[in-house]
Amino acid sequence: MNIIEIKDVTKKFSNQLALDGLTLDIPEGRIFGLLGPNGAGKTTLIRILTHITMPDSGQVFFHGHPLEAKDVENIGYLPEERGLYKKMKVSEQVVYLARLRGLSKQEATRRLKEWFQRFGIDSWWNRRVEELSKGMQQKIQFIATVVHQPDFLIFDEPFSGFDPVNAETLKQEILRLKEQGATVILSTHNMASVEEICDEIALVNHGRVILNGEINEVRRRFRQHLYRITVEGDIDTSNLPSDFQVVKKEKNDNETALNIQILNGTPSNLLLQHLIEQQHTITAFHEILPSMNEVFIKAVGN
Repeated sequence: MNIIEIKDVTKKFSNQLALDGLTLDIPEGRIFGLLGPNGAGKTTLIRILTHITMPDSGQVFFHGHPLEAKDVENIGYLPEERGLYKKMKVSEQVVYLARLRGLSKQEATRRLKEWFQRFGIDSWWNRRVEELSKGMQQKIQFIATVVHQPDFLIFDEPFSGFDPVNAETLKQEILRLKEQGATVILSTHNMASVEEICDEIALVNHGRVILNGEINEVRRRFRQHLYRITVEGDIDTSNLPSDFQVVKKEKNDNETALNIQILNGTPSNLLLQHLIEQQHTITAFHEILPSMNEVFIKAVGN
């Protein structure tokens, strides 16, 4: 079942076409990567999903009905441009934001303190926002985004400004939210994070979806028939058939690893057969799929 269905949505600003008949389904309970170069239309789409702006034409459905203003209560949005009141105490601000989402002061305080304990930031409760680093403020804003337990979350560049340890903590929290039933849109230029936690992606360019699907299925579409093979001892590559092109060779005392590109649609099992016939003991064999970074560059370039 889809939590979001976007049907032929168009949005224009002055003479700039931001979204050009964009159509996209977002399934429930998944982490969905929303990707694209700067100016592709991602921010406009997010603003429509959060009811900040309206499409010129087309329609957005949320849980099967046309998206309405009241649906925003069940959406959590962490924008790329963070916005906390610098002079307020952290506790005053997060409780205020939670109450805007419909929580009572008592329930908001209870949930927030649980999150502060989870992140190990209890001591920040009575500090002013201006005393916190950028990364600390991002943690606070992340908590404010999820505290009302929405089932649809949109995170725009959530790892920006985090060191690797805190970025990993945030990734694990996003995965935990998914396990609890939330659907997540992750808008980011960090392709490594996309590969790590996203189930599916949509790549937007010039206001249209140019590529979408499950991560590994998308990567397979851009496969280069490149394989990594490890054999015991050394290997003479001079007698390989012409359809097997050695791209890289690495050798140590015990084994040799080869990156081999298979040409002309030749089946990969023929490479294995050849190596076995040459009396080589194969210890590893797998296909090297292109990274999402490589897919992004090639798809947008095309």
